[in-house]
Amino acid sequence: MKKFLAILLLGTALVAPVAAYARDVTIQGQMSSYRGPEAYLAVYLAKPDGSYDTTLYVAGRKSRYYRDLSGWVRLAARDATLSLDGITGASIGSGKSFSINLSLADALIDAGYTIHIDSAVEHQGSAADDVVLALDSGQSGNALSGQGFIGSASVNM
Repeated sequence: MKKFLAILLLGTALVAPVAAYARDVTIQGQMSSYRGPEAYLAVYLAKPDGSYDTTLYVAGRKSRYYRDLSGWVRLAARDATLSLDGITGASIGSGKSFSINLSLADALIDAGYTIHIDSAVEHQGSAADDVVLALDSGQSGNALSGQGFIGSASVNM
């Protein structure tokens, strides 16, 4: 019994610090009503100085249309390590809602980082920085209106 307890305590000591350094974050949004095909979205993290940090999610499976997300493409093209495996999903239609679940380092929360969402619809244009959400626990759940194809979006921590 003592050996089991020692192993359990050691295992907890090794795992607990990892859990303390990440936070579950959900980005929720509602697309505007528009006519046309489903929208492509690029969701990315920007550093406090406004420079690109990393891509969090891309909605839309056909990579040939990613170029229409011009704001994100301009920034992400500089990232030699960019890999979209596992962070892509289906495009999102007019009036539909979306929810993106992420695990972000605690060090990013309340440190001036922002989440940018760019949107594009085939033959209808694009909106760089359609919505910019502060990664600020005080703003958690506050919905912001989009400037393009996104009606509103919020980040919940």
